Amino acid sequence: MMVCVWRMWQRGSALSARLRKKDWPCMFAGFSGRFYSTKTAPQIPGMEYQDAVCTLNTLQTNSSALEQVRRERSHPQQQLQAMRGFLERAGLSVVELDHLNIIHVTGTKGKGSSCAFTEQILRGYGFRTGFYSSPHLVQVRERIRINGQPIGKELFTKYFWQVYSRLDETKDAHEGTMPAYFRFLTILAFHVFLQEKVDLAVIEVGIGGAYDCTNIIRKPWVCGISSLGIDHTQILGDTIDKIAWQKGGIFKPGVPAFTVRQPEDAMAVLRDRAKDIGCPLWVCPEFEAYQSECGRLDLGLAGQHQRSNASLALQLSQSWLQKRCLPAEGSISENTGSLQGISFKPSPTMVKGLADTVWPGRTQTLQHGAVTYFLDGAHTMRSMQACVHWFTETAAQHERNASGPVARVLLYNATGERDSAAMLKLLMPCQFDFAVFCPNITEAIASCNADQQNFNVSVENMLTRCLDNERSWRLLNRQQGGDSNKELLIEDSLSLVPGKRADTLVFPCILSALQWITQGRDVVLTDPAKAVLPVKPSIRAKAAPLGTAAQIHLLITGSLHLVGGVLKHIDPDSSK
Repeated sequence: MMVCVWRMWQRGSALSARLRKKDWPCMFAGFSGRFYSTKTAPQIPGMEYQDAVCTLNTLQTNSSALEQVRRERSHPQQQLQAMRGFLERAGLSVVELDHLNIIHVTGTKGKGSSCAFTEQILRGYGFRTGFYSSPHLVQVRERIRINGQPIGKELFTKYFWQVYSRLDETKDAHEGTMPAYFRFLTILAFHVFLQEKVDLAVIEVGIGGAYDCTNIIRKPWVCGISSLGIDHTQILGDTIDKIAWQKGGIFKPGVPAFTVRQPEDAMAVLRDRAKDIGCPLWVCPEFEAYQSECGRLDLGLAGQHQRSNASLALQLSQSWLQKRCLPAEGSISENTGSLQGISFKPSPTMVKGLADTVWPGRTQTLQHGAVTYFLDGAHTMRSMQACVHWFTETAAQHERNASGPVARVLLYNATGERDSAAMLKLLMPCQFDFAVFCPNITEAIASCNADQQNFNVSVENMLTRCLDNERSWRLLNRQQGGDSNKELLIEDSLSLVPGKRADTLVFPCILSALQWITQGRDVVLTDPAKAVLPVKPSIRAKAAPLGTAAQIHLLITGSLHLVGGVLKHIDPDSSK
């Protein structure tokens, strides 16, 4: 079966190669004239949503773009210069971005949740909101939202071709360069928000801050920094103070900025950055301070760690509203350095916004009959600690209401440079009955869903990483006296190690892992349209406890891409 997966992936890669070799000028032959602004560029006739996404995916492996990014890493200032060039080629300017009334947010953990709280609050006041975030879980449209909803397929397709055609027709004059995937989506988001005339745009930083492509923003209305930690060390540095320096790069002269409480080393760097830039920096009060003003505050996002994200969102929202509604009261910008933020009594709209916020894939619980899914895309040490605390507390509440034995299962994957062994160690106290590992491949059967294709990493690399994760778990189990023989194998699996048994100790895709874990007890996964992969008889027998348990509690974590792949299968509405 794994051989089948491998061959299908090869066919998909070959198709992508053909797409990359297409003569785009010929494809655009129906056009006449030149586009001097994306504002007047029409949609390309006959191009559907999947065509747009497939074309977008070619920017993942554009060799000239990748080489450009490598060069710029040693000269990070060039990253913003290159981004401005791409923006201008797309018919936009940094001056136009000034009109978007931007809230710019960075951080290591919680920046997406902070943005989600902020957007929900301000939308509650009747403002038309734009929200740019990353990564997406199921469909790329999720990254660009209008009034809280991913832009529609028709809208995405229209605006995609407007921006892409302008960049494509100017590439010959710029050594054939096209922006890489994230850069393109950032430009597209700015274009969409301008065209759709949003009242404000909440912009989440991709990686870092100082040299992130979103930092071409010159005049945000307010900036925010969520909890800092160690991540993306090859790009941002390997210490908290180096990372804090990068994050503080989004500060702008005279623009108020808010940060949650940080480790002292990080806080010192942020204070220095704010002072050097001339930015008034405020430290958000504890969440309890707001509750003392108005009583209990409910959050739509679960977990204790969301409380600091909610405090940041309240400060960002209040600051934005003050500038919008009380522009003459600009005394906040007269202060520089670091000051303690002031708690206030949240308005009824703020209270409702905090309670109504939804941010899929982050401390999310979905119950399908006997199977309860706990989804959290934690992928750093601090976020995994928060995930373990949330899961332990939430799963215990569910178990108290169970009518019989509960089986706990971990579905895990990690990507990139992250220390999987250390994160898996944090998960050991959860006392899982089974640990399952799979790559971020949604299903073994080839599908037309281009939204979740990733050409920047090979299938072999993904499976090798799964093998490493599984071995780490076994080693941790042996160290704690656990059972080291919980092998979860697909029949006729592909060996990546010459001379070894054909046992990868992982499932080849997310669907096969989910089908084995749920044992036919989730009707969504028993859809005849979903192929069921055969497993070895010995492994089928080991699933007996999953079939007889009163409930199955499944924690999916380690990667937002893994969480997105699971949601694609268990939440059909997410793919519409």
